[in-house]
Amino acid sequence: MDKGRAGQQLRLIAESMDIAGALGISLWLRGGWAMDFFLGEITRDHADIDWFVRADDAGSLAEGLLPHGYRPVPGSPPDLQLDFVKDGLESSFTLLDRDSAGHVVVAGGPWAGAPWPDGMLDSGLGRIGDLQCAVVAPQAQIEIKRMTPVWDPSRPRRPKDAADIARLEGALRAHGKWSG
Repeated sequence: MDKGRAGQQLRLIAESMDIAGALGISLWLRGGWAMDFFLGEITRDHADIDWFVRADDAGSLAEGLLPHGYRPVPGSPPDLQLDFVKDGLESSFTLLDRDSAGHVVVAGGPWAGAPWPDGMLDSGLGRIGDLQCAVVAPQAQIEIKRMTPVWDPSRPRRPKDAADIARLEGALRAHGKWSG
């Protein structure tokens, strides 16, 4: 594991949370870092930092990140996800919305309006050392990692996804919170 890179990513996680907090914006870690914050330890190398943010807050967050050295990276539809790079490290902010019933849904792009797993944002805080951050619920993480190849056949399951699912299920079983 590249401990130097992990340390840099942890600093960017803390900085992103500080910037968003100063703006009154909620962020939720997703992906591998959310798993690690739920587990309380770094389990593997991470290519990037994945977040969820409300679509209504995306413009303010982008404006808040720019003065801190974050630079936009084109690629994803901007109504679906905002991507930035700082110090050679990528951070992606996937945009969330709510439907008329109040369920969390994909904000834009080709899957606009598609539901995210119920309870996804209800997990609370995860922690690595002294750093705390809101994380996607581990049950939702498992569902997302299992279903991504079904929802988007162009994105097959990766070996790290299978390992992440096993880690999350094991932790949930150990805490009596998994019956899958």
